[in-house]
Amino acid sequence: MSGIRTYTMVKPTAMRKGFAAGIMNKITEGGFKIIAAKMTKLSLEEAEAFYAIHSERPFFGELTTFMSSGPIMALVVEKENAVEAYRDFIGATNPEEAADGTIRKLYGTNIGENAVHGSDSDENAANEINFFFSDREIF
Repeated sequence: MSGIRTYTMVKPTAMRKGFAAGIMNKITEGGFKIIAAKMTKLSLEEAEAFYAIHSERPFFGELTTFMSSGPIMALVVEKENAVEAYRDFIGATNPEEAADGTIRKLYGTNIGENAVHGSDSDENAANEINFFFSDREIF
């Protein structure tokens, strides 16, 4: 059975452009319940730890440098079949290919700065939630 929680974050470019509130409103309008939220900034080392799964990929350095370049908004959201539902909801990684009305289409800049992160499995969602939040921060 698929889980009811997933992790997302508003990435640095979307934060710099002032899109966090609009993105959070869109998330709740999409039927997701925000059960944890905080603004934070990743150090380069923290970004490297968070994205360690991609450490062998050619974009790893660019990704971690970008993700540590400014504040992010970390969020835990709930909905039935959360991971799949949220990934469908935010749209394709490349904003140019994302469906109209999706978060990445509305707020993404390019494939590397696509406004939001979305966990890709229940296991990764749990790991990513635990990376950013303690149990006492999730409601």
